[in-house]
Amino acid sequence: MSGTTTAAALRRRAAGAGANRWVVLVVLCASLLLVAVDATVLHVAVPAVTEDLRPGGIELLWIVDVYPLVCASLLILFGTLGDRVGRRRILLLGYGLFGVASAMAALADTAQVLIVARALLGVGGAMIMPATLSILRQVFPDRRERALAIGIWSAVAAVGAAVGPLLGGFLLEHFWWGSVFLVNIPLMLVSLPVGRLLLPESKGDGRGPWDVVGALMAAAGLFGVVLGVKRLGGGHLDGASALPVLVGAALLVLFVRRQRRREHPLVDLRMFARPAFSTSVGCIVLAMLALVGLELIAAQYLQLVLGLSPLETGLRLLPLTFAAMGAGLAGARMLRRFGPRRMVCSGFCLTAFAVVLLTAMGGTDDPALMLSGFVLLGFGLETTLFGAYESMLSEAPPEQAGGAAAIGETSYQLGAGIGIALLGTVMNAAYTPGLSSVPGVPASASAAAGHSLGEAYEVAGQLGGTAGETLRDVARNCFVHGLHVTLLVSAGLLLLGAVMALRLPRTMSCEAAAGPVEVPAPREVADSRVTA
Repeated sequence: MSGTTTAAALRRRAAGAGANRWVVLVVLCASLLLVAVDATVLHVAVPAVTEDLRPGGIELLWIVDVYPLVCASLLILFGTLGDRVGRRRILLLGYGLFGVASAMAALADTAQVLIVARALLGVGGAMIMPATLSILRQVFPDRRERALAIGIWSAVAAVGAAVGPLLGGFLLEHFWWGSVFLVNIPLMLVSLPVGRLLLPESKGDGRGPWDVVGALMAAAGLFGVVLGVKRLGGGHLDGASALPVLVGAALLVLFVRRQRRREHPLVDLRMFARPAFSTSVGCIVLAMLALVGLELIAAQYLQLVLGLSPLETGLRLLPLTFAAMGAGLAGARMLRRFGPRRMVCSGFCLTAFAVVLLTAMGGTDDPALMLSGFVLLGFGLETTLFGAYESMLSEAPPEQAGGAAAIGETSYQLGAGIGIALLGTVMNAAYTPGLSSVPGVPASASAAAGHSLGEAYEVAGQLGGTAGETLRDVARNCFVHGLHVTLLVSAGLLLLGAVMALRLPRTMSCEAAAGPVEVPAPREVADSRVTA
């Protein structure tokens, strides 16, 4: 009788978990959407912030960059802390901090207060992002279901990145700039109680003390590397940019040595000995390296060469987002059919083909070409990222889910930063020489125009007349030439990623995983509540 009762209880509990894990996915996706939107929503509000708060040039840079900088630096710290003290607990704390920092940013009356608020938003984002992936890894122990969940998760990330500028533009047309932050607060007020009620708690094995020194070393090292890379990407090729990169790299080397010596390391570096894990991380870096630099340059092309407005530019880039959403939603089926190796390799090749196709863009608008190129680019790139993320998470031990998710997100951020620096440097190297000596234009004006296309237009406006028109035409042609060179370099990097992807497993292994994490059914929540 007792055995029958126990079996019935287990069946009820399993049914509750089966019904609730998709609800958990909805909650996690809502968290991710909020962080993804906040990463881009401020971009369109920069002019309004500048007019109201009057920040200096350095302060304005920090207002824009401090959020991704702090977030990228702390991903490993909070990802591994979640493995130690509980991933749900870190996620809920991140919700609370995100809401408080959003209110602080919306009501900021000085640039310094806004910078601090944006930094706190970065801390909250670093708590939320790895926790969503690590909880997802625990709630979906079956790889086939987990692949579908990751596809939905990645599609939501693509939506958030695209919705940010559009939402910001809508709010700025009707309200003041602080409204782009206030929208976070109602979502946080809903997410906190819903997350506490529905999300399961999970931890690692908890062996040994948490390596506080190692966590701070990793955070400081990543901060230095990302800061230096961002400065290099902004064209600051000087010692002030190289120094943080060198110091950060040195700290990361010391961090790796420290982890190898410890009996219970903060991050189990043995994961990198698994070809699928290390290859997946490398593929994420290369994919983001190619994407972010291209998006930045494409936005400049659309606005400065074709003369489109910011809203028209955002609408032109929407097909890329919709294609990425489609790839995310179809990713689980493609992964089962083709396997990680062919899926990621094909995604890289398709993206490289799209990039080469876009080299046909010139000084005149060609909507059909851009539509086809952006659709192929979005689908191919999301296929690559989906396969890489899924393989990385599946290779990581469940007890290291937070650390693995943090490594994946960190590689994503590093790839984006390096991409802006590298492709920006290539663009400048191809653009500047053509403006070294423009007939009929003073040498000083030609030199100033060589800094950027936007500055070339300003100089041309000041010159006026035939000289101004000549400088404008030459600068536009040089930019298009630089765009073509950058696209070809990006295609080469993508093909390198396709070769790297050949180290991934041929088939999608779906052996039984560790037992599923129990997701409390609604009636059981009151009895199994874990203090957040």
